[in-house]
Amino acid sequence: MFGRLKALPADPILGLSIKYRADENPLKIDLGVGVYKNEAGDTTILNCVKKAEKFRLENELTKTYIGGTGSAAFNERMTSLIFGDHKVLNENRARTVSTPGGTGALRVAGEFIARCKSGAKIWLSNPTWANHKGTFSESGLDIQEYPYYDYENKTLDFDGMLNALKQVSPDDFVLLHACCHNPSGMDLSKEQWQQVVQVAKDVGFTPLIDMAYQGFGDGLEEDAYGVRLMAETVDNMILCSSCSKNFGLYRERIGACTVIGETPATADIALSVVLGVARTIYSMPPAHGAAVVETILGSEELTQEWYTELAEMRNRINGNRKVIVDKLIEKGVTRDFSFIANQKGMFSFLGITPEQVQQLQDEYSVYMVGSSRMSIAGISPTNVDYLAESIAKVL
Repeated sequence: MFGRLKALPADPILGLSIKYRADENPLKIDLGVGVYKNEAGDTTILNCVKKAEKFRLENELTKTYIGGTGSAAFNERMTSLIFGDHKVLNENRARTVSTPGGTGALRVAGEFIARCKSGAKIWLSNPTWANHKGTFSESGLDIQEYPYYDYENKTLDFDGMLNALKQVSPDDFVLLHACCHNPSGMDLSKEQWQQVVQVAKDVGFTPLIDMAYQGFGDGLEEDAYGVRLMAETVDNMILCSSCSKNFGLYRERIGACTVIGETPATADIALSVVLGVARTIYSMPPAHGAAVVETILGSEELTQEWYTELAEMRNRINGNRKVIVDKLIEKGVTRDFSFIANQKGMFSFLGITPEQVQQLQDEYSVYMVGSSRMSIAGISPTNVDYLAESIAKVL
């Protein structure tokens, strides 16, 4: 039976990581993998996480299942972190379940959408995170795209985006990135969010917002602006969130899926469908990462420590953006790369050709995705000169 199968191509990012690890060049640079790295190139455990894990180790009493919704404390504290003192919480219209990471949340959302309408259309930004298409296709959704990034001018194609969204059907779903757009790094301004929210209200489509990087853009409150405004305006909404980046809990696979209904009763019905979906995919969510997050958010001391550590990560990434722009100028590059400093989050398109990306890899051991998407977190004081020199030579 297995002999009928055909091998699938390796995931481009995972395949890139394998090549990087096998490269023996001591100057090699990994700008492909989407994880935060410190100046030494390490992805360390946050101090607040270590303290929360110690507390869990000393106080955990059982390893039994935590139920289909996951930890009630985690769900409540995550929802409050995202929405703040919001009317959807005061009106009891939001329901949250724990999921295996942000990807698990998206898959649950995709299956939930399929229950709402078989073969429903979901509109994704062009470009978007590579796994969005596969995740929603597996749920049987009809994938459509709206313009988002202007590759030529290295900016947001907001007019194209807005015009496309005005043509969307009221029965469709539209995925929006809350902040730190992956892969472009180009975010909506507050004024642009206001216009998108108004279109959502006028057209009547259902927004699905992917929030994988809260706190990595401008700050926890600032990065939640679009999410909160949308939830304040529309009757129904889905939100997928992740603790991988801002808590550094990558391998613990903990995220959440929140559904907002028009009334508490419709929210309860939506929750029952979400739980039915989750039961058939993974049955029960993981507990460890949720326990860590709820411990941190339940302690004023640990929360303050997390704020500090999160700000350090955010400031380092934002600082890297300016440093690479300055270094390219220093190395004699005349092309304008100032757009990198104006973007948010972990990623940016360098804007070079696939051939130049391959040349960087083959001749200089600089690894990034073929689209020239690079992880800003992979830049450090020890490699930025070599990186800028390599780019200059390729150009």
